[in-house]
Amino acid sequence: MNITARGRGLFFVITGAIFWGIGGTVSQKLFQQYTIDVNWLVTIRLIIAGFLLLTVQFFVKDGSQIFAVWKDKKGGFQLVIFGFFGMLAVQYTYMASIAAGNAAVATLLQYLSPVMIIIYLIFRKQTVLSRQDLLTVSLALFGCFFLLTNGSISQLSVPTSAIVWGILSGIAAAFYTLYGAYLLKRYDSLVIVGWAMIIGGIALSFISPPWKINLAHLTTEAYLYLGFVIIFGTMLAFWFYIESLKSLSPKETSLLGSLEPLAAVFTTVFWLREPFGTFQWVGTVCIIGMTLLLALNKNFSSKTNKAAGKESLFD
Repeated sequence: MNITARGRGLFFVITGAIFWGIGGTVSQKLFQQYTIDVNWLVTIRLIIAGFLLLTVQFFVKDGSQIFAVWKDKKGGFQLVIFGFFGMLAVQYTYMASIAAGNAAVATLLQYLSPVMIIIYLIFRKQTVLSRQDLLTVSLALFGCFFLLTNGSISQLSVPTSAIVWGILSGIAAAFYTLYGAYLLKRYDSLVIVGWAMIIGGIALSFISPPWKINLAHLTTEAYLYLGFVIIFGTMLAFWFYIESLKSLSPKETSLLGSLEPLAAVFTTVFWLREPFGTFQWVGTVCIIGMTLLLALNKNFSSKTNKAAGKESLFD
């Protein structure tokens, strides 16, 4: 691999991860300062970003794949399931957690998804609990305790609703990871992610039509924030991360992907001035440490890939 290709891969994964993290914080700004509705933002974000990803696929990659997945009945059915229970679920629960609490806690709770996968694989008897798994789960539990209580067992540092949505986001992300792998082995990533976003956005639009909202109170600054969330925090973040896999190993992308929660925490604390206690920083270190540990764990990666390759995974 030449240096140029590797440098491009590093740029893509680092930029994509930072865009993801900052996108969550900018969403919090829209919720808090401009009272943007969560349903509306998720709907618009998914539909526009999904369309843009398919446009990139058409002009930059193999455009014939865009509709090929729908010619495969089984693949099309799985894509609908993935779009609704994977993409929509993970995006909605994540945004709802941000709206109820803050982007830092929501992002860190979503990063507990590997622990959800470990628990699921053990429950399905597809693996046994190893010492490294035990260490991983312990780090996650300690991290959650400090993050959510700031060291005080008498009260929570974030609203209960934010915690519930954040945990659901981690569960949805685990499903997204396991179920999506089967489709991603057969079709281009941009095709699957793009269609999944559109499916999720259209499904939510039946509950919250995106055209039924009054945007007269939004300022130019608010529209710029909205554009950042859709373009940079969603479309480019997904595209850059996928592109990085061409010149970097999955281990490298996983490690550098840990910049997302760091970006979310730092922008939440230093830009939005959200209070963040000493023990919450300890919890952050524990959860990011857990993520790095899993990224370096070849056994976890192989177990996840093996489980994701089973068609009857969620039967």
